[in-house]
Amino acid sequence: MQFTSEQRLDDGVLEREFTLGEIPGTLWTPESAAPVPLVLMSHNNGLPKADPRLVARARYTAARGYAVATIDAAGCGDRPRSAADEQVRADLRRAVQAGEPVDEIFESFIGPLVENAVPEWRTTLDALLRLPGIGGPVGYSGGWTALGIRLAVAEPRIAAAGFFAGGFVPRAQREEARQVTVPLLFLLQWDDEGNPRQRALDLFDAFGSREKTLHANPGGHTGTPWFELEDGCRFLDRHLK
Repeated sequence: MQFTSEQRLDDGVLEREFTLGEIPGTLWTPESAAPVPLVLMSHNNGLPKADPRLVARARYTAARGYAVATIDAAGCGDRPRSAADEQVRADLRRAVQAGEPVDEIFESFIGPLVENAVPEWRTTLDALLRLPGIGGPVGYSGGWTALGIRLAVAEPRIAAAGFFAGGFVPRAQREEARQVTVPLLFLLQWDDEGNPRQRALDLFDAFGSREKTLHANPGGHTGTPWFELEDGCRFLDRHLK
């Protein structure tokens, strides 16, 4: 892992850009003399790691006493996309504009993205846990629920997870949801125009966690109330500190 830049922000959080092979990422750490828990914070597939909403969540969480890291996985953010990826994105835009069903297009697109992203996130986790000042346990918090489900099943170091019900989850991950057993906080925007409410409720029901909590708020996809970020940190405090 090579750090390429760093800056101390006005909230006392240290923000560092890094590369790990071909993987670009950002790490936010608080002012702390003791090792702090680590939170892996993903974004919806396709968005860059510099997405303002993700950065705001990461800085807030780091200021609460966590190391927070995100990466641009293969085909996401500013990383190169294959010709096949670009074709699927074009097909998706065309279908949306025409009002046609998009589930099968999402299925063929998101599934491979998840499979390709998981090894890179695990490699990043290995490198982060070798850094001074970062200790376990590890949490996951992100808008990319399909990735989070796969990581929570494949990665035993993840001790708790926060998911957002605002993205497409392929059939494979909907089945894997039954294998998720870590404590779980699930956020749902009740009027999310692009994500059927019943599908999100069915997914919540499928999770195998004995401790799982659903927070539902009125509003569209980007209308999650700010207080949910505070509640999310309290959830992390219960399970990671």
